[in-house]
Amino acid sequence: MRLKGKVAVVTGGAKGLGKAMALLFAKEGATVITADRTPKEYEQEGVFGKILDVTDVEGCEVFFNEVVEEFGKIDILVNNAGVTADALTRKMTEEQWDRVIDINLKGVFNLTRHVGPHMQANNYGSIINISSVVGTFGNIGQANYAATKAGLIGLTKTWAKEFSMRGANVRVNAISPGYTMTSILETVPQELLDKFAALTMLNRLAQPEEIATVALFLASEDASYVTGQNIGVDGGMRL
Repeated sequence: MRLKGKVAVVTGGAKGLGKAMALLFAKEGATVITADRTPKEYEQEGVFGKILDVTDVEGCEVFFNEVVEEFGKIDILVNNAGVTADALTRKMTEEQWDRVIDINLKGVFNLTRHVGPHMQANNYGSIINISSVVGTFGNIGQANYAATKAGLIGLTKTWAKEFSMRGANVRVNAISPGYTMTSILETVPQELLDKFAALTMLNRLAQPEEIATVALFLASEDASYVTGQNIGVDGGMRL
Protein backbone atom coordinates (compact mmCIF):
# COMPACT_ATOMS: atom_id res chain seq x y z
CA MET A 1 0.00 0.00 0.00
CA ARG A 2 2.73 2.42 -0.98
CA LEU A 3 0.23 5.01 -2.28
CA LYS A 4 -2.36 4.77 0.49
CA GLY A 5 -4.28 8.02 0.85
CA LYS A 6 -2.85 9.51 -2.36
CA VAL A 7 -4.86 10.91 -5.25
CA ALA A 8 -3.40 10.21 -8.68
CA VAL A 9 -4.33 11.47 -12.14
CA VAL A 10 -3.27 9.38 -15.15
CA THR A 11 -3.84 10.88 -18.59
CA GLY A 12 -4.39 8.43 -21.40
CA GLY A 13 -5.53 6.02 -18.70
CA ALA A 14 -8.37 4.33 -20.57
CA LYS A 15 -6.19 1.54 -21.97
CA GLY A 16 -2.65 0.38 -22.63
CA LEU A 17 0.17 1.72 -20.52
CA GLY A 18 -2.12 4.18 -18.75
CA LYS A 19 -4.44 1.35 -17.75
CA ALA A 20 -1.52 -0.66 -16.34
CA MET A 21 -0.40 2.29 -14.22
CA ALA A 22 -3.92 3.10 -13.02
CA LEU A 23 -4.54 -0.50 -11.94
CA LEU A 24 -1.21 -0.78 -10.13
CA PHE A 25 -1.62 2.57 -8.38
CA ALA A 26 -5.10 1.57 -7.18
CA LYS A 27 -3.77 -1.78 -5.97
CA GLU A 28 -1.20 0.16 -3.94
CA GLY A 29 -3.91 2.22 -2.24
CA ALA A 30 -4.30 5.32 -4.41
CA THR A 31 -7.51 6.86 -5.60
CA VAL A 32 -6.95 7.11 -9.36
CA ILE A 33 -8.66 9.39 -11.86
CA THR A 34 -8.05 8.49 -15.49
CA ALA A 35 -8.29 11.29 -18.05
CA ASP A 36 -8.87 10.19 -21.62
CA ARG A 37 -10.79 11.16 -24.73
CA THR A 38 -12.60 7.81 -24.60
CA PRO A 39 -14.20 5.93 -21.67
CA LYS A 40 -11.93 3.49 -19.88
CA GLU A 41 -12.27 -0.14 -20.95
CA TYR A 42 -12.21 -1.70 -17.49
CA GLU A 43 -13.67 -1.51 -14.00
CA GLN A 44 -11.54 -1.41 -10.88
CA GLU A 45 -12.30 -0.27 -7.35
CA GLY A 46 -10.59 3.03 -6.71
CA VAL A 47 -10.27 3.98 -10.40
CA PHE A 48 -12.59 6.70 -11.69
CA GLY A 49 -12.77 7.60 -15.36
CA LYS A 50 -13.24 11.12 -16.67
CA ILE A 51 -13.35 12.34 -20.25
CA LEU A 52 -10.66 14.87 -21.17
CA ASP A 53 -9.01 16.04 -24.35
CA VAL A 54 -5.66 17.41 -23.18
CA THR A 55 -5.55 19.76 -26.18
CA ASP A 56 -8.60 21.57 -24.77
CA VAL A 57 -7.06 24.41 -22.75
CA GLU A 58 -10.26 25.38 -20.93
CA GLY A 59 -11.21 21.72 -20.51
CA CYS A 60 -7.96 21.02 -18.66
CA GLU A 61 -8.67 23.81 -16.20
CA VAL A 62 -12.22 22.57 -15.66
CA PHE A 63 -10.96 19.00 -15.17
CA PHE A 64 -8.36 20.14 -12.64
CA ASN A 65 -10.92 22.11 -10.63
CA GLU A 66 -13.42 19.24 -10.69
CA VAL A 67 -10.85 16.71 -9.44
CA VAL A 68 -9.67 18.95 -6.61
CA GLU A 69 -13.26 19.73 -5.60
CA GLU A 70 -14.30 16.07 -5.68
CA PHE A 71 -11.19 14.42 -4.26
CA GLY A 72 -9.59 17.27 -2.33
CA LYS A 73 -6.13 17.25 -3.88
CA ILE A 74 -3.83 15.80 -6.52
CA ASP A 75 -0.70 14.09 -5.21
CA ILE A 76 0.44 12.32 -8.36
CA LEU A 77 0.18 13.26 -12.02
CA VAL A 78 1.21 10.91 -14.82
CA ASN A 79 1.35 12.64 -18.19
CA ASN A 80 0.86 9.59 -20.37
CA ALA A 81 -1.55 10.67 -23.13
CA GLY A 82 0.11 10.50 -26.52
CA VAL A 83 -0.30 9.63 -30.18
CA THR A 84 1.80 8.90 -33.23
CA ALA A 85 1.38 10.06 -36.83
CA ASP A 86 4.45 8.75 -38.58
CA ALA A 87 5.90 9.86 -41.90
CA LEU A 88 9.25 10.80 -43.34
CA THR A 89 9.86 14.51 -42.85
CA ARG A 90 9.58 15.27 -46.55
CA LYS A 91 6.15 13.61 -46.61
CA MET A 92 4.85 14.71 -43.22
CA THR A 93 1.80 16.96 -43.41
CA GLU A 94 1.24 20.00 -41.25
CA GLU A 95 -1.78 18.25 -39.74
CA GLN A 96 0.38 15.27 -38.73
CA TRP A 97 2.95 17.55 -37.15
CA ASP A 98 0.44 19.73 -35.31
CA ARG A 99 -1.66 16.83 -33.97
CA VAL A 100 1.28 15.08 -32.35
CA ILE A 101 2.73 18.31 -30.94
CA ASP A 102 -0.65 19.42 -29.58
CA ILE A 103 -1.39 16.16 -27.77
CA ASN A 104 2.03 14.89 -26.71
CA LEU A 105 3.66 18.17 -25.74
CA LYS A 106 1.22 21.06 -25.42
CA GLY A 107 -1.32 18.74 -23.82
CA VAL A 108 1.14 17.98 -21.04
CA PHE A 109 1.66 21.70 -20.49
CA ASN A 110 -2.10 22.38 -20.50
CA LEU A 111 -2.71 20.20 -17.45
CA THR A 112 0.58 20.50 -15.58
CA ARG A 113 0.36 24.29 -15.55
CA HIS A 114 -2.49 23.83 -13.04
CA VAL A 115 -1.38 20.70 -11.18
CA GLY A 116 2.24 21.74 -10.59
CA PRO A 117 1.46 24.97 -8.70
CA HIS A 118 -1.27 23.10 -6.78
CA MET A 119 1.30 20.57 -5.59
CA GLN A 120 3.73 23.34 -4.80
CA ALA A 121 1.11 25.06 -2.63
CA ASN A 122 0.42 21.74 -0.86
CA ASN A 123 4.16 21.11 -0.43
CA TYR A 124 3.80 17.63 -1.89
CA GLY A 125 3.61 15.94 -5.26
CA SER A 126 5.11 13.68 -7.87
CA ILE A 127 4.80 14.38 -11.60
CA ILE A 128 5.80 11.64 -14.04
CA ASN A 129 6.15 12.42 -17.74
CA ILE A 130 6.06 9.47 -20.11
CA SER A 131 8.73 10.17 -22.72
CA SER A 132 10.33 7.55 -25.01
CA VAL A 133 13.67 6.20 -26.14
CA VAL A 134 12.85 7.99 -29.38
CA GLY A 135 13.14 11.29 -27.50
CA THR A 136 16.79 10.52 -26.81
CA PHE A 137 17.89 8.55 -29.87
CA GLY A 138 15.49 9.76 -32.57
CA ASN A 139 13.84 7.49 -35.12
CA ILE A 140 13.30 7.57 -38.86
CA GLY A 141 9.80 8.68 -39.76
CA GLN A 142 9.03 10.04 -36.30
CA ALA A 143 10.31 13.61 -36.35
CA ASN A 144 7.11 14.90 -34.75
CA TYR A 145 6.99 12.18 -32.09
CA ALA A 146 10.70 12.46 -31.30
CA ALA A 147 10.39 16.24 -30.93
CA THR A 148 7.59 15.88 -28.38
CA LYS A 149 9.32 13.18 -26.36
CA ALA A 150 12.60 15.13 -26.29
CA GLY A 151 10.57 18.16 -25.25
CA LEU A 152 9.12 16.23 -22.32
CA ILE A 153 12.62 15.54 -21.02
CA GLY A 154 13.36 19.27 -21.11
CA LEU A 155 10.06 20.04 -19.37
CA THR A 156 10.85 17.43 -16.73
CA LYS A 157 14.14 19.05 -15.79
CA THR A 158 12.65 22.56 -15.88
CA TRP A 159 9.62 21.66 -13.76
CA ALA A 160 11.78 19.76 -11.28
CA LYS A 161 13.47 23.11 -10.64
CA GLU A 162 10.38 25.33 -10.82
CA PHE A 163 7.96 23.35 -8.67
CA SER A 164 10.51 22.74 -5.90
CA MET A 165 11.25 26.44 -5.51
CA ARG A 166 11.20 27.70 -1.93
CA GLY A 167 11.73 24.17 -0.69
CA ALA A 168 8.48 22.60 -1.92
CA ASN A 169 8.51 18.81 -1.79
CA VAL A 170 7.50 18.31 -5.42
CA ARG A 171 9.40 15.86 -7.60
CA VAL A 172 9.28 15.67 -11.40
CA ASN A 173 10.72 12.77 -13.36
CA ALA A 174 10.39 11.15 -16.78
CA ILE A 175 10.24 7.56 -17.94
CA SER A 176 11.48 6.66 -21.42
CA PRO A 177 10.04 3.27 -22.36
CA GLY A 178 11.25 1.25 -25.30
CA TYR A 179 8.80 -0.59 -27.52
CA THR A 180 6.02 -1.85 -25.27
CA MET A 181 3.28 -4.35 -26.13
CA THR A 182 0.27 -2.05 -26.09
CA SER A 183 -2.49 -1.65 -28.66
CA ILE A 184 -0.27 0.72 -30.66
CA LEU A 185 1.81 -2.30 -31.74
CA GLU A 186 -1.14 -4.58 -32.51
CA THR A 187 -1.05 -3.74 -36.22
CA VAL A 188 2.73 -4.04 -36.53
CA PRO A 189 3.83 -7.18 -38.42
CA GLN A 190 5.46 -9.84 -36.26
CA GLU A 191 8.69 -9.74 -38.27
CA LEU A 192 9.04 -6.05 -37.41
CA LEU A 193 8.30 -6.72 -33.73
CA ASP A 194 11.01 -9.37 -33.78
CA LYS A 195 13.38 -6.80 -35.26
CA PHE A 196 12.56 -4.35 -32.46
CA ALA A 197 13.12 -7.08 -29.86
CA ALA A 198 16.51 -7.89 -31.38
CA LEU A 199 17.60 -4.31 -30.76
CA THR A 200 17.37 -4.86 -27.00
CA MET A 201 19.91 -6.58 -24.78
CA LEU A 202 17.10 -8.70 -23.30
CA ASN A 203 15.86 -9.77 -26.75
CA ARG A 204 12.20 -9.01 -26.06
CA LEU A 205 9.71 -6.17 -25.91
CA ALA A 206 8.33 -4.73 -22.68
CA GLN A 207 4.98 -5.46 -21.10
CA PRO A 208 2.96 -2.45 -19.85
CA GLU A 209 3.24 -3.71 -16.27
CA GLU A 210 7.03 -3.41 -16.45
CA ILE A 211 6.74 0.30 -17.16
CA ALA A 212 4.02 0.70 -14.52
CA THR A 213 6.26 -0.62 -11.75
CA VAL A 214 8.81 2.10 -12.47
CA ALA A 215 6.04 4.71 -12.40
CA LEU A 216 4.95 3.30 -9.03
CA PHE A 217 8.49 3.71 -7.72
CA LEU A 218 8.62 7.34 -8.83
CA ALA A 219 5.14 8.07 -7.46
CA SER A 220 5.93 6.59 -4.05
CA GLU A 221 8.12 7.65 -1.17
CA ASP A 222 10.62 5.01 -2.30
CA ALA A 223 11.79 7.72 -4.71
CA SER A 224 11.69 10.54 -2.18
CA TYR A 225 15.14 11.80 -3.26
CA VAL A 226 14.73 11.29 -6.99
CA THR A 227 13.86 14.29 -9.15
CA GLY A 228 14.79 15.77 -12.50
CA GLN A 229 15.65 12.33 -13.89
CA ASN A 230 14.83 10.53 -17.12
CA ILE A 231 14.75 6.78 -16.51
CA GLY A 232 15.10 4.53 -19.52
CA VAL A 233 13.04 1.34 -19.32
CA ASP A 234 13.95 -0.18 -22.65
CA GLY A 235 15.66 -3.52 -22.10
CA GLY A 236 18.95 -1.97 -23.14
CA MET A 237 17.67 -0.89 -26.53
CA ARG A 238 20.27 0.16 -29.08
CA LEU A 239 18.76 2.33 -31.78
